[in-house]
Amino acid sequence: MIQPQLHFLGDGALLCNLPPPATLSHQQRIWSLADAAADWPEVAEVVPGMNNLTLILRCPVADMDAVSKRILGSWKHLDIGQLSGRDIDIPVVYGGAGGPDLDAIARHTGLSTAEVIRRHSEGEYVVYFIGFMPGFAYMGGLDPQLATPRQDEPRLSIPAGSVGIGGEQTGIYPLASPGGWQLLGRTALPLFDPTQNPPTLLRPGDRVRFTVERIVK
Repeated sequence: MIQPQLHFLGDGALLCNLPPPATLSHQQRIWSLADAAADWPEVAEVVPGMNNLTLILRCPVADMDAVSKRILGSWKHLDIGQLSGRDIDIPVVYGGAGGPDLDAIARHTGLSTAEVIRRHSEGEYVVYFIGFMPGFAYMGGLDPQLATPRQDEPRLSIPAGSVGIGGEQTGIYPLASPGGWQLLGRTALPLFDPTQNPPTLLRPGDRVRFTVERIVK
């Protein structure tokens, strides 16, 4: 069994880090540890990330070694079989103004634009973690042949709902923001609504399918 590496972040937090690569099984163990640690009295907040988990403590702890031992002890007995996410379909308009980088992705991968759309929309994705901004879901499961580097120079503003590829992952911009992912389409589905509880549509562990609403040339 792979063992996490622990790093003290000052005297108020601990980082539990796994070596690369990031995999679904690694993320499942991170989620399970986060669920367990959220109930520990000394933990104020758990922050799952890509291949890591940060534990924010309620107050500076004198005996950080005790907390570390609790993490390592719990790690051996995590039950990832109890984890379950939701199935969520996200309709996408591929190409056109909402997918200005579709042709660039096709050139980089050596595929036709139709094949890029087919492979992207037929993929089965899992939300690894939420980061960068509220509701931005980093998803694993991208067809390796669709992997495309981020842009050398990020755009100053990307519309909310933009669906993109960044390296070996796909994701959706929940809010208008700067960003460097390659954009191949856009969804009208709201990803972040501060009036709702929870405010984010997607959560770690959710299974996502992109459906083709239409294709714009």
